[in-house]
Amino acid sequence: MSQPSHPKPAPTLDPSPSYPTRLRELTQLFLKLGFIGFGGPQAHIAMIHDETVTRRGWFTEEQYLEGVAICEMLPGPASTQTGIYTGYLRAGQVGALVAGLSFIAPAFLIMLGLSWAYFRFQGVPQVEALFLGVSPVVIAIIVGFCWKLSRKAIKDWPGVAIALVTLLLSWLGGINVLLLFVVAGLAGLVIYRPKAPPASGNGVVPGLALLGTWLQSVATLPTEPLAVSSFWGLDRIQEYFLPLTTFFLQTGAFIFGGGLVIIPLLETAVVDDFGWMTRSQFIDGVALGELTPGPVVITAAFVGYKVAGALGALVATVAMFLPSFGFIMFASPWLRRLRQNPGVKRFLKGVLPAVLGAIAAAVIPLAQAAIGQPTLPRTLFAAAMAIAALVALVHFRRPTWQLVPVGALLGLLAGMVLA
Repeated sequence: MSQPSHPKPAPTLDPSPSYPTRLRELTQLFLKLGFIGFGGPQAHIAMIHDETVTRRGWFTEEQYLEGVAICEMLPGPASTQTGIYTGYLRAGQVGALVAGLSFIAPAFLIMLGLSWAYFRFQGVPQVEALFLGVSPVVIAIIVGFCWKLSRKAIKDWPGVAIALVTLLLSWLGGINVLLLFVVAGLAGLVIYRPKAPPASGNGVVPGLALLGTWLQSVATLPTEPLAVSSFWGLDRIQEYFLPLTTFFLQTGAFIFGGGLVIIPLLETAVVDDFGWMTRSQFIDGVALGELTPGPVVITAAFVGYKVAGALGALVATVAMFLPSFGFIMFASPWLRRLRQNPGVKRFLKGVLPAVLGAIAAAVIPLAQAAIGQPTLPRTLFAAAMAIAALVALVHFRRPTWQLVPVGALLGLLAGMVLA
């Protein structure tokens, strides 16, 4: 007689092998995830969960979900911070460093190679045709992200008002986006305060007074577009080290709401204020960020490469991710308590609609650059690509990593037949 089948038991936490073994396991796991991590932050978080909770039993479900909640609360790329946090739980501060660097390194190296190829062959008809299809897809990805974020960020009329005011001030007023985020957060503290006075200290966002240090203007640079740097950037890194470091530290510390929040923070500065690249080059850099595995904020490496070669790409990438490492490695116990702070929740409730408004403002000139082509047939093709990609994203829920290569292929084909 056959024995009745029983469900497989849930994985149990492993007996914690030696410290060097844990570091080696973290390195191997996150290097693998860094190379196969397509699909955006939610896909990355699901992959990390599958590997660390389901397959290896390193953490309980509750431990992992608490880490995800902390990382979602923080500014910065949530999926990368989730990797850093799991490394921290597994092997302390060194484990956090190993996991984070292993996850970021593949995307950085791939982006460095793509940046060299892009600027080396820019102007070649086939390359221009490729981005004829890719750039409209990126516009659709950003619009689709706005649609998803709106369902999360806007729950009431004050949220609508914050989003609209941010859109208008960012698009027409040219006001610093970081300043708008902080003002929106302060508005959230006031608008969403409880009717009864909170207990002493509960309504204060710890460290809020320090935010002013991040709002200092970056050193003013000549606004004429830069020529492409040499590969290593030795001729420029001394001049641009401080501007790159300061700007990307500020940006990395204020990416509220997801990786695509980098778009409004970068666009105004690198295109309009500093003149580091043209708007078409910028949207192509975002496209390459979507094309690579890992976090989309690796677009920072593309900007850094244009400014000061490989050294500039390294400086920009380190500065972009440094706040994330700092938040997780040195403030995790405090962050567990901070996550429950009512003032923090109200501050973030004001910031998220502002994020939506800033991205919506940024997408308008980007769409003009991506869809407005030199000829009418190319313009119609680009517009059709953007609409088709948006429908595929929102209605058919296709992942972004599938749409970008399809856009590239269709762009190459269209380039052969369209004048």
